Amino acid sequence: MALTPIVLTHAIAAGSAVVVGGTALAARKGTSLHRLLGRTWVVLMLIAVITSFAIKTHGHYSWIHILSIVALTGLAASIFAVMRGNIRAHQRGMRSLYISLVVAGTFTLLPGRQLGYLVWHAVGLV
Repeated sequence: MALTPIVLTHAIAAGSAVVVGGTALAARKGTSLHRLLGRTWVVLMLIAVITSFAIKTHGHYSWIHILSIVALTGLAASIFAVMRGNIRAHQRGMRSLYISLVVAGTFTLLPGRQLGYLVWHAVGLV
């Protein structure tokens, strides 16, 4: 796997989503800052998910792409929940998606993983 523009876009979007999502979760709920961070996080997640479908292992999708489908569904459900005023479902959904993002990112960056190697190599740690 090479550090192609798609892989780079995916990595930057996912990494940024970790930072923005964590900040949104820590921000006071219902404020304009929370809404701005939340909307930004959704866009970053959509970029990360959509670009993930262009990243294949040996020309095939892998089990991680199931998480991409789950993330798309979860994003839609959480957005619809807040639009309907179901804040509890929105919070649960967004929290679950954020945890999934962090777990997926952790596994991706483990030693021996191709994307992890590319990222650590690009920042000069390998």
